[in-house]
Formats: sequence, structure tokens, C-alpha cells
Amino acid sequence: MKKLILIAFAAVTALTTVGQTRTIPSIELQDIDGNSFNTSEILNEGKPILINFWATWCSPCKRELNNIAEVYDDWVEETGVVVYAISIDDARNAPKVKPYVDGVAWDYTVLLDVNSDFRRQMGVVNVPHSFLVDKNGKIVHQHTSYQEGDEIELYEKIKKLSKGETLD
Repeated sequence: MKKLILIAFAAVTALTTVGQTRTIPSIELQDIDGNSFNTSEILNEGKPILINFWATWCSPCKRELNNIAEVYDDWVEETGVVVYAISIDDARNAPKVKPYVDGVAWDYTVLLDVNSDFRRQMGVVNVPHSFLVDKNGKIVHQHTSYQEGDEIELYEKIKKLSKGETLD
């Protein structure tokens, strides 16, 4: 039990804290084409950002990202949002990610976190787990699990961020 509490505490405190604001840690990942990507690059977007942790074996994860994919072009046009889909599939399942993503034709950047380094640093325990990051690179909202329609609420938050508004 002590070990579980320590792991949970470490996960919660792993995000970089600036004052009371959490930011994105710098972790080296690969995209689905094998190119290196440092998560600190996410902070350079200057736009609202959605970071979504998912896995090929997670049906709610795929439903959420597929539903977002259907409206993603409209989201980008209206808000400029950038989506990063972070696969937590391990080394055994990682080869399934690219064929799946190619099959559903997601327009987002898909990154592989096969060692769960980014996942741990972000405090992600279960997927799907989404983070909204404002234009200044600060995490302003997070949400776990998925139910049909959650993407509508998420979009409302993204619209607020794109206008420079704060989330309630």
C-alpha cells in the first residue's frame, strides 16, 4: 500500500510547477514515422493545444479521437487548436499504432510513448486522459475517461482559450 501511495504522489507531483501553474515536461518521443520529437516543442505552438493520451487497445480512446477527427478541420479553422495524440502502447503493441492511424486518417501529430516516460511525467494513470494547454504553454484543464459528447464540451473550452479567455 505504501508503494502505491508513493507512486500516486510521484505521478501527481511530476508535472513541472511554475507558481501554481503546471507546464509540459521535456521528454524525447518518436512520431509514428520514427522521427524524434521533444515534448517541449509543444510549448512553441502559441495556440490552444489538446494533448490526448490513448492506446490501440482502448475503445473509448479511439472513439474519442475518431469523433474529434470528424470535426478537427473545423476546430482548427475556428480556433487554431493543435492536437497531439500520445500513444501509450508498449513496445509489443507500438507497431499497431501507425496502421491504425493511417486507416482512420487522423490529421493530428501522433507520438509514441512506449516507455511511458511522458505518461508518468504528466501523471496519467488511465486512458483516455486529455490535457488542454493555453497559448502560453500552461496546462489549464484535464479530463479522464470518455463519453459520447465530451468532445463538444472540450471544444467549448478550446474556443475560450483561442479567444484568450480563462476557463472557469
